[in-house]
Amino acid sequence: MAKQRLSTTVDGELLSRARQLQPGTSDASMVERALTALLAQHERMEIDAAYARAYEEHPFDEPDEWGDLARFGEAAGAR
Repeated sequence: MAKQRLSTTVDGELLSRARQLQPGTSDASMVERALTALLAQHERMEIDAAYARAYEEHPFDEPDEWGDLARFGEAAGAR
């Protein structure tokens, strides 16, 4: 992956605390890890939102050709 230079200012206390957690790690590496974590969190939020939309369109107890998940869950819990 091509690297790009990033020049910015950040909260000094925040940077100090991050450096203490990862001694010997470069600031660039910490920023890359933080950006990767941010993107992963965003992807998880998008997946969660897609599930929420799907369950709004097709509620958990909506029957289909296999029955409905609510009754299946009740039956499984009764065992």
